[in-house]
Amino acid sequence: MSRGFTKEDDAQTPPIIPPRAALPPGTPNYVTPAGLALLRSELAILEAERTQAEANHDNDTDRTHRLSLYNGRLALLLERIGSARVVEPAGQPPKEVRFGATVTLRTSGTGAERTLAIVGVDEAEIASGKVAFVAPIARALQGARLGQTVS
Repeated sequence: MSRGFTKEDDAQTPPIIPPRAALPPGTPNYVTPAGLALLRSELAILEAERTQAEANHDNDTDRTHRLSLYNGRLALLLERIGSARVVEPAGQPPKEVRFGATVTLRTSGTGAERTLAIVGVDEAEIASGKVAFVAPIARALQGARLGQTVS
């Protein structure tokens, strides 16, 4: 058949699958128990959405595209869950900043305070006061002791 009789959108471009939060090479994927629960919840939701997309035969081209997107996202998520190393915050030293710790920072000049929890990369959400353990501020704080001044 001549190219003149085909639609341009027949050749679907592969879906762009958004990457997960980055982990530096060689860095373990530490998660809190709550972070692992969030990942498993996300997995259940994605699997349910993929099942709905598989059942919808209204537009096969669109269906194939959506299924490719779901399968790609599921593969990335399953890889992240498989590499997760759960760290129990209660098992960390109580007077030292480590993974899972919640710390209150006080600015030396103004005295303004901000509370942050050091969590895994997938559960980090700065608006909720959760920073990834690989974030510069978390790396600067890790190992500090209660009452210590950190620059």
